Amino acid sequence: MTLHLMSHALCPYVQRAAISLTEKGVVFERTTIDLANKPDWFLAISPMGKTPALSVGAHSIFESAAILEYLEDTQSAPLHPADPLTRAQHRGWIEFGSAVLNDIAGFYSARDADAFAEKTASLRGKFERLEEQLEEGPYFAGDGFTLVDAVFGPVFRYFDTFDTIADFDILTGKPRVQAWRTALARRASVRDAVAKNYPDLLRSFLLQRKSHLSGLMTSELVTGSP
Repeated sequence: MTLHLMSHALCPYVQRAAISLTEKGVVFERTTIDLANKPDWFLAISPMGKTPALSVGAHSIFESAAILEYLEDTQSAPLHPADPLTRAQHRGWIEFGSAVLNDIAGFYSARDADAFAEKTASLRGKFERLEEQLEEGPYFAGDGFTLVDAVFGPVFRYFDTFDTIADFDILTGKPRVQAWRTALARRASVRDAVAKNYPDLLRSFLLQRKSHLSGLMTSELVTGSP
């Protein structure tokens, strides 16, 4: 049956599902939801009113973790390790990726310089931990692309835009993290998980936050340089 992914242009959790579906070679439909004006039919299949949601025939699944596990259970080309211990460890790193996303949201929403500095330091610490964890690569667990990679592809995509604003010294001095970031950016499933206008949409979103980062971006627009 056809799978139908309910999407949002900027949602990193939607990107996880889209990456997984693509890596597994699954044909799927994708509908973008206006989260500021959610249609009733969407709320009927996503009780929390969030993307992603996945329609499977007459049934639906909400929450990205549930969607990813369903795809692992029902589709070929598994992205989880076969070994139960390693698989459980990867699930832990997926949660770590969600914590990084929470810090990113705090980073771009911070109202003042102190809160911004706090989130910057927290992000720096999390990527230092990842630098310690990573080995030869090119992906999180070596040569094979896993769900941990599907989670961090959207994470690094934020930094493609952050880097155009200023050097926040979050990924500096972390060669393994940087190599991982480069490998994920080159992966077709990661690249194609968003529309081509994603960078413009993200910049517009960040400017509208009226945050410390928004102020830096406004200064950049006025002066013409970061």
